Amino acid sequence: MSFNGVFTWLALTHRKSSFSDLRRSDTVPDSAQKFNELLARVTQLEAERNLTLRLAQTDSLTGLVNRGAFTASLYERLDAAATDSAQVSLFVIDLDRFKHLNDTLGHHAGDLFLAEVGERLRGDARPHELVARLGGDEFALISSGPGAADRARRLVELLAQPHLIYGRQISPGASVGVAVYPDDAAEAGDLQRFADMALYSAKMQGGRRWSAFDAELRDENRRRRTLEDELRRAIPAGEIEPWFQPVVDAKNGQIVSVEVLARWRHPEQGLLLPGAFVPMAEELGLIGRIDEAVFAAGCQSAAAWVEAGLIESVAFNVSPHDLLDPAFSRKLIGRLAQTALPATALTVEITETFLLQDLALSRRHIERLNAKGVHIALDDFGTGYSNLRALMHLPIQTVKLDRSLICDVAKDGRVAKLVASMLHAAHALGVRIVAEGVEDEAQAIILRAAGCERMQGYWFARPMPADQMETALRASHAAAPSTFIQEPRRRYAYS
Repeated sequence: MSFNGVFTWLALTHRKSSFSDLRRSDTVPDSAQKFNELLARVTQLEAERNLTLRLAQTDSLTGLVNRGAFTASLYERLDAAATDSAQVSLFVIDLDRFKHLNDTLGHHAGDLFLAEVGERLRGDARPHELVARLGGDEFALISSGPGAADRARRLVELLAQPHLIYGRQISPGASVGVAVYPDDAAEAGDLQRFADMALYSAKMQGGRRWSAFDAELRDENRRRRTLEDELRRAIPAGEIEPWFQPVVDAKNGQIVSVEVLARWRHPEQGLLLPGAFVPMAEELGLIGRIDEAVFAAGCQSAAAWVEAGLIESVAFNVSPHDLLDPAFSRKLIGRLAQTALPATALTVEITETFLLQDLALSRRHIERLNAKGVHIALDDFGTGYSNLRALMHLPIQTVKLDRSLICDVAKDGRVAKLVASMLHAAHALGVRIVAEGVEDEAQAIILRAAGCERMQGYWFARPMPADQMETALRASHAAAPSTFIQEPRRRYAYS
């Protein structure tokens, strides 16, 4: 029964009671008391319901409306604007360098700053505007009528003013993206997406500025949507294929293993590198299907090379999405069982950043894979702060020195000493080292002198399709040793 129904019932009940009270006057005080108590209870329940509803629609940190309430209001305002032929502007606001603030002053300071930003936006809002915190360091504002550019400029200026946190003046600033109904979009979902695209454009220009959705961004959105549709078709069409980059033995230059990398052979745009489609695939939820396709095809080629004695192993990168899936290792073992590749010839490359997000889950994955004979490589080694912790506490067989270290190893003596010390520490723990991103002779010589066992990079060969990779493997086994540093491209002329 609704609250209005309860009040109606109470009124009727009270009226019936009053008639009987004429015959039994001794019951009047008792009846009135019960009515008043019930009325007070209903009033309390109504207040509690309103409070619960208000809390469900409010961001607890800033007191602004939350994402759900804001989105519902946006739909309502667009419906009203359609009737009145009015204009509605959506502003998406993202704080610049907020992560740096959290890292340097702590999360409590970050919360104080977010509350201050919320208060500043609330105080600046006009009567017809609605301000919300969407989550994290992202805010939004709905405004009606013309003047979107002036409002966006005002928001940037407002949030650029210094804030006082823990007695320190800070001014991270903010970037703003704006999209306008009905000029840019006729639906709330499109308006939100276009405002986000405008925000991204402002961020890419360096932040502390605003950007409006325009014809150029509209064209970019059309191109992206077309590419999304093409990517969905590309996977079953077999256009996503494995390419292979050799890993060489530092002592004799022989190719000992390969790393598998995804490529999209687009029918019109040609060969596309992962950066052109992997982030999109992750957003669309297609990355798992791409990984499966590349894994199956890569294992098929690698299994033949392992059986022929041309390589020891093949390495695949694992996406963060996969690693954080509790069923990841079991799924991988199941997929491996459907190929001819021995488990001992498979290396799974995991980045340190995501490895340490959930150390317990990572350990379970690694131990389960190790039990089947699968090797684990820690990718991007040297870029994080917990490298030795990962090596000491997790059963990892290989580490890959990040290219950011390798590129300076021949230019900066301090970097060379750092790399040598990292090699020494890894060797002490019984871990094999692979240097990735080796691009010139000087780097290769220094790394080999420091004790690096295996190397990978453009100095030896670029990634290549399976047929070229097989040719390279056979050439590697047929060539004389010790020429890999001086003239690697003569050996692998196709690279």
